[in-house]
Amino acid sequence: MISSLEKIDKIIKVLSIPYSGFLSVIFGIMILSFPIGLYVMYNSDIGKEINYQYPINGLDLFLGGIGFKLPITFELGDAFIITWAIFLILFSISYMGPEDSLLKTLSNLMSKGWRNLRGNALVNTITWFSILILFSVIIETIQQSFGVKIESPHADNNLIRFFQLGISPLTEETGFRVLLIGIPLFLMYSHTSSWKLFFKSLWRPSKHLHIENYQRSMILIITIGLFFGVSHIISGTPWSPGKITQATISGIIIGWVYVRYGFAPAVLIHWATNYFVFSYLYFISNLSQNPTINESTNPFSNTLEAIIVCTGIIAIIIKILIYMESRRDINKTSVIK
Repeated sequence: MISSLEKIDKIIKVLSIPYSGFLSVIFGIMILSFPIGLYVMYNSDIGKEINYQYPINGLDLFLGGIGFKLPITFELGDAFIITWAIFLILFSISYMGPEDSLLKTLSNLMSKGWRNLRGNALVNTITWFSILILFSVIIETIQQSFGVKIESPHADNNLIRFFQLGISPLTEETGFRVLLIGIPLFLMYSHTSSWKLFFKSLWRPSKHLHIENYQRSMILIITIGLFFGVSHIISGTPWSPGKITQATISGIIIGWVYVRYGFAPAVLIHWATNYFVFSYLYFISNLSQNPTINESTNPFSNTLEAIIVCTGIIAIIIKILIYMESRRDINKTSVIK
């Protein structure tokens, strides 16, 4: 007779096959977004009279909840390629580890399931990005049923907006996650004043601070997530009030990913919601010569969203089953003792 644990393990193995397939598809589309984003910035005409040589006087930053302008002058394309290169480096680092490469992880996932699976940052990135998008879709659907719409800030120029979307994952994750979560966690859990440990803990808090009980961490993550949500409607060029719920959930998810898996996955999730999605959106807009195209009218975006949502659903089911399995293992061990 098959035990409950064996049934759960069998379901997880079955789900792991389509799940690894969805992860592979999303990974491939993400890879292609790098050259597509370059095309949008340097070869498209979405900016009309403005191109990559457009000078910008001052860089708007939002660090630790404080908005300010860095007094530097630069060309749009120069700053874009620097941030683009940083994302590519973080993407490459995440692909390689920290324990197994992405391809090896996906191969093990299909053949062995989740049991004894070694870690890969990019798999965690795509997993939690899919969960984030799933929750975002659910929240938007519920809010729209009550007549609450999520409206993005008005953009005077699409090329400048694409640049701002591309740079914000670095500035916002540094401000909200590193400064407001990483440093407090170091003060809470560190037992030494080592600078080496300080910077390592900012890179990957849970590993270098040896965080085992996440209750205090979750209070901090939720608090900063709420702050992150509110900031979307009170700072800079604000979103509509309906954005606060969606942004808060996103902030909590990214905050958890930062604490559990590190800075690179947290930045890449934010990068995926901004650069990754909008590189295709603006690319298709340029090809079709339709300046009003958006997520809801773009067949590619709708298809991509469906793939990501399916991935998020499977990911949540697997995580719930793994949690149930772990709880049963703990209870079984307690009974034996």
